[in-house]
Amino acid sequence: MNRPILGITMGDPAGCGPEITVRALSDATVYQRCRPLVIGDIKCIRDALRVTNRPELKLHQVDRPSQGLYEFGTIDVLHLELVDWDKFSYGKVDPMCGNAAFQCVKKVIELAMAGEVDATVTNALNKEAMNLAGHHFNGHTEIYAHYTGTDKYTMMLAHDDLRVVHVSTHVSLRQACDLVKKERVLDVIRIAHKACLELGIAAPKVGVCGLNPHAGEDGMFGREEIEEIAPAIEQAKAEGIQALGPLPPDTAFSKALGGWYDIVVCMYHDQGHIPLKVVGFVYNKDLGRWDAVAGVNVTLGLPIIRASVDHGTAFGHAGTGVANELSLVNAMDYAIRMANAKKNVSAVK
Repeated sequence: MNRPILGITMGDPAGCGPEITVRALSDATVYQRCRPLVIGDIKCIRDALRVTNRPELKLHQVDRPSQGLYEFGTIDVLHLELVDWDKFSYGKVDPMCGNAAFQCVKKVIELAMAGEVDATVTNALNKEAMNLAGHHFNGHTEIYAHYTGTDKYTMMLAHDDLRVVHVSTHVSLRQACDLVKKERVLDVIRIAHKACLELGIAAPKVGVCGLNPHAGEDGMFGREEIEEIAPAIEQAKAEGIQALGPLPPDTAFSKALGGWYDIVVCMYHDQGHIPLKVVGFVYNKDLGRWDAVAGVNVTLGLPIIRASVDHGTAFGHAGTGVANELSLVNAMDYAIRMANAKKNVSAVK
């Protein structure tokens, strides 16, 4: 019973979330490490059994986490009646499916805030479908921040020992430049440092990227490094954080892969996402398929644990049974690690 309960949202039902969830829970070792609970419409999970050809697995419908069996061979589903199966189809932007994905996220946050699940893991949602359903958020991170009342938070992406966090994410590039301010950069450095400590890294080295090419080249290509980023780094150092930079972004990630930094603070969305997906997403051009879609998205600064897949809904091949579950497995592993660490800290206190 010491295994943490993971609340796993099904994501947009028109996407790959239900099928990769079934694939992930087809591994008996998962149940040795955690108690997985799927939050979603049981009709979608039942069809995912068909899509993935897993007739040996059973479904167990529950109304609350305490009713779960948490035994390999049976997938516990906290059922929310969200999908009209007569109107459902895979691979399409649909407000019904956008609402379903949103309601699952809202429910799992409520469960975590109430202490009924130890960590939350999210499958991909479609932002257009969610907004068409009337839920006007830019993504999971903003939903979590809103419903947990969190002001200071950031996104961390991780693949093996490469970790990146962001000063800004789902905004235009023009707006992202305007958001590079000392206080925000300092907040993200602090959050990054704390996250590494929580992952068991005793003396984290926090690399901090510049915004401009060559980290501004002493002001030749911009002054954000001089006026905003460097002062944040100096303040972090004064607080005892090993913050290093501003780093030229074009070499920072190669150095991070080489062990120079435990985590890298990035100034905007793609500065962090591109290197993570280059190493985590592996396409086999000879076979015409993805060999790996790996990586984890973790929201830091929240009062609850949230880890997620680092990919989209894969509408292009949803419902065909070919989706790769590796990113979800990685997200579950991160959630388990963080939940166990949180329990250990609570036990010491």
